[in-house]
Formats: sequence, C-alpha cells, structure tokens
Amino acid sequence: MLRKERLFTPGPVPLPPQVIKALGQQIIHHRTPEFTQIFLSVREKLQKMLKTDKDVLIFSSSGTGAMEASAINFFKKNDTVLVINAGKFGQRWKEIAEKYELKVIDYEIEWGKTYDKDMLIEIVGKFPEIKGIFVQHSETSTTTLHDINFLAKISKKLDDCLLVVDGITSVGVYEVYPDEIGIDVLVTGSQKALMLPPGLSVLWFSEKAKERLKSSNIPKYYFDVQKEAKKQKDGQTAYTPPINLIIGLNESLNLILDEGLPELAKRHEIMAKATREAMKALGLTLLSESPSNSATGVYTPEGINADEFRKILLNIGFRVAGGQDHLKGKIFRVAHMGYFDFMDMIQVIAGIEMALDKIGYNIELGTGVKKAQEIFIKNL
Repeated sequence: MLRKERLFTPGPVPLPPQVIKALGQQIIHHRTPEFTQIFLSVREKLQKMLKTDKDVLIFSSSGTGAMEASAINFFKKNDTVLVINAGKFGQRWKEIAEKYELKVIDYEIEWGKTYDKDMLIEIVGKFPEIKGIFVQHSETSTTTLHDINFLAKISKKLDDCLLVVDGITSVGVYEVYPDEIGIDVLVTGSQKALMLPPGLSVLWFSEKAKERLKSSNIPKYYFDVQKEAKKQKDGQTAYTPPINLIIGLNESLNLILDEGLPELAKRHEIMAKATREAMKALGLTLLSESPSNSATGVYTPEGINADEFRKILLNIGFRVAGGQDHLKGKIFRVAHMGYFDFMDMIQVIAGIEMALDKIGYNIELGTGVKKAQEIFIKNL
C-alpha cells in the first residue's frame, strides 16, 4: 500500500518548492562574481529579517557551530557566564562554555518550565561579575519559550555582560529583532524556520559584542568571527561554503520577507494555539508550561510508550519527534514552524487521533480536529 510520509519534526522541516528548485540547480563556483552577488543579497535579506544594519555572518555548520562561535569569540578564559539550562540545548550551552574554560553558573531548571525571574535576580545579585547570559529563546527539546526581553534588561544592568541567544527555533517563528530587544549575540540554523536542509548557521552580534572580539583569548580557527566578517563583507567566505544551500537560503528569505514578519509570526501563533488546544481537547497533557510557537510537546496517555505511538503514527503517514534523555518514550513533539499552513495542522491532528484510536485510547474521532478548525475559522 502506498504511504506518503509527512514530516512534522522540529528540524529538519519540509522545504518549499522554490527552495527545492534552487537546491537542484547546477552548482556554480564560489569564487565568482555570480556567487558574490547572491551571497551579498542573502546577507542583506538576513539584515532585513532581523531589522538590523549590523553584520550577519553565515557559517557552514549546523546551529551548534554558531553556538560554539559565540563562546570562543566574545569571551576570555575564566570569564563567568550564566547558563539558563532548561533542556537538551541548554545543556549544550553549558558543555560548550565548560569546554572552553568559562566559569559556568548553571541555573538548572526542570524540563518544560522556564526560569523564575526572582531566582534570576538573586543569582545575578550574588555574581555581579557575570560576563554573559546564555539562553535558548525557544528550547526545542522541551518546546518551551523563555522570556528574552527580561533577560536583556537584566544583562544591561550588569557591568559588561552579553546576552547570547540561541534563536535556532525562534528566528522565523517570532519577530526577533535583536537591536530592539537588547540581544548581543544571536544564532540560528538553516533546518528550522529558515526552511532549508541542515548545513548553515547564522550569527549576529551587537556593537558591544564587537568590542569583545578584541580581547578574546580563546583559540579559534574555523569559527573565527573577525576572519569571517572581513571576508563576508565583500561577498565571500573564508572557507568553501555550501553553495547551493546559500542559493536556497536566498529563496527562503524571499518567502519570509514577502509574507512579512508580523504576518509570519501571527501564522505561527495560530497554528501553535490550534495544535495545543486540539491536544487538550483530546485529553492529552502538554509538556511545557511556557509553550513555544515552533513546536508542541505532548505526553502520551498513561501506560503508552511514546516511541511505540510514534511508530503507529508514522505508519499512518506522519513523522513526529520523540523525547530526549529522561523524556524518551514519554512525549512526542509536533512541529509547526516554517513551511506549514493551517491545513497541514488539521492533517497531523487527524493522524494523531487515528493513532490514539488504534492504541485503544478512548476518544471521539474529530474532537481535536474540530477544536483546531474553530480556531482557524476565527482567524481566516
């Protein structure tokens, strides 16, 4: 029997036809005026998306590469940094910082929760020497949103502190304007809301962060921000770039800018709300107390292994993500970022209902779909 697989994982996500077409073109050489023109166009469009006139760098790596670049370019060994550690990728900030001999204050938070503002103020009061705050805007592993506006205010009150934000599943979902928010370093990756395959990361930095480049004493070679900034302003990269991914990024940025960032953010907000409300209507429990609009984490019913449930859902035609570490086998995660619209969410909600019915969970088919339809109809 023919079965079409529909991708609903929080990275990689489905690709728009325009991007697929761009990726399939015959490759060009990167040391040419043709590539330079495309590369400069991409940089300009990234600036428009972030509403900034400051430098935006592109690295040939997954998002983790830009995370590493954030730690090694803007800090010195033994600098004290605060890590908001509330999930798998918060742990990654901690591991990267420790690897490069930064002194980490590990603010560990239960997965699915966000930081406590009073606790944060207390920590900062005890450690006024903090030189950086590392956080995920949208923690993918727990589908949780963290308030970066409050963190920006706290960071500004400290002496020479940088707010470093992982926006890998928030840029392209929310309106993320780093200058307006007060972010100092912002990173993102290609395989999420930028609607591309994995392989590109993006790094933006403020004037304040730019000053820190001069004093960093951490060894670096490939992820050298100063080296890349010098090359990229002229439309080239220090090392061989993934040419077709950059050509594809040019197309995906066209789609994002044509839709408009306010409209894009609203679409994601509505899809996220419809998905969450549909899951609750089915009697399921959400993972996050501060849910992100990029993806929804859901506990499977008592006694039902989430990974087995995902296999049934895949057999129906929908691939979703599972839980990580101690959440493995307990939750599934449904993406709604990037190249998705309302009808895509109706489909996956219907698939979840069918899978629940298949495992014997007592539901009335159409309950979640109806709830989502009601929300979508209000916003047509």
